[in-house]
Amino acid sequence: MEIHRPEGVRLQKVLACAGLGSRRHCETLIEAGRVRVDGVVIDSQGVRVDPENSAIEVDGKRIHCGEGRVTAVLHKPAGVVSTMKDERGRPDLSSFVQELGSRVFHVGRLDAETTGVLILTNDGELAHRLAHPTFGIEKTYVAKVKGQVASSLCTVLKAGVDLDDGPVRVTRCNIRDTTSEQSVVEVSLHEGRNRIVRRMFDAVGHPVQELARVQFGPLTLEGLAPGELRTLDPEETGSLLTIAGL
Repeated sequence: MEIHRPEGVRLQKVLACAGLGSRRHCETLIEAGRVRVDGVVIDSQGVRVDPENSAIEVDGKRIHCGEGRVTAVLHKPAGVVSTMKDERGRPDLSSFVQELGSRVFHVGRLDAETTGVLILTNDGELAHRLAHPTFGIEKTYVAKVKGQVASSLCTVLKAGVDLDDGPVRVTRCNIRDTTSEQSVVEVSLHEGRNRIVRRMFDAVGHPVQELARVQFGPLTLEGLAPGELRTLDPEETGSLLTIAGL
């Protein structure tokens, strides 16, 4: 397996770009045998790599230089459609992405009234993999639904609910609160079909009144108010690359 690429970038530079410290510190990581490139331990200096296509790990964790690439998480507020330009003039994502200074894609969609985690990136392959059902990235939602749910609801959702376009089942479920008027249920699933959570709760007789996606893979809403956006640090980007199989 060819690791050294004369036309590539020095490995210590890639590590420093990923936020692992000065180049000298990154050289000590290499000398200690803590760095792998495409599964091969690198413990000598001078190796050049292709940062765009090589799988680079430090202590078993994937890292990403990020030169020219931008990935961010947005706390999408209610009333905003998941498109960069809405032909009907509705509030869209364009006002939130200007600070990124790069043309980005949204990973999947949230319907206009659903709030929460929305990933934005200019990495087309990453966006494709995170959104594609083949990779089964887990998403977690908190739904406020109509009516008092039965204690058996989670068992039903885990077993699967039949919809017009096929069954859907959750991987995790927790009834946070329930009264005669409404209930709050947290569910996790790998599905990404259109309005899948709303349709699932409709099918079991508890229409959704409010819905928020609180987690997408390793990313959460922590520290983000509605409408706020932040770019991911190298470790977070590496986590996304890892679960996307890149």
